Amino acid sequence: MENDNSVICCFLQAASHANEEKRWVLPDFEDGKPLGRRKFGHVYLAREKKDNHIVALKVLFKSQLKKSQVEHQLQCEVEIQSHLRHPNILCLYGYFYDQTRVYLILDYAAKGELYKELTRCKLFNERRSAMYIASLARSLIYLHGKHVIHRNIKPENLLIGAQGELKIADFGWSVHTFNRRQTMCGMLYYLPPEMVEMTDHDYHVDI
Repeated sequence: MENDNSVICCFLQAASHANEEKRWVLPDFEDGKPLGRRKFGHVYLAREKKDNHIVALKVLFKSQLKKSQVEHQLQCEVEIQSHLRHPNILCLYGYFYDQTRVYLILDYAAKGELYKELTRCKLFNERRSAMYIASLARSLIYLHGKHVIHRNIKPENLLIGAQGELKIADFGWSVHTFNRRQTMCGMLYYLPPEMVEMTDHDYHVDI
């Protein structure tokens, strides 16, 4: 466990500018209901006690991150998402960690995943579909203008806020780059043609 901590803490300290304004600790928050499970942990509704701000607390287990060798991926997620400020991108407010877990403090998207909403509704009308597409297009223009490629756009990673606004989430596979990339990543059934054909790719894989 000590080795797990040292490696992950080094990566997080390298991304420490995401936490410059505030050093968070778990007692700063009051835990609420579980919002879902992720590959390396869980997401909970939480309230920041000082300002009563409602957030989503993404809890990742260090042992699982170490086992899957995704420490660097977590560092990139923190570095990239902490600098993004757009109404259609889920905000990462900060992070903190203890002996066994890493906590990401995220904007709370009250209406959940677009995937689950589509499953519930069966289909969206033209007006609603157009709103989501326009929101996604605006957020991708913003990302690509900052040389960020998300590389895992799918309905499960698109969340809906309290006012019905679309928000891109889960920047675990994202990269900040000026060059073409070769890594195959994301879910198999959402892979873009460039990755299926094992050719290098750029921001077009998000479109």
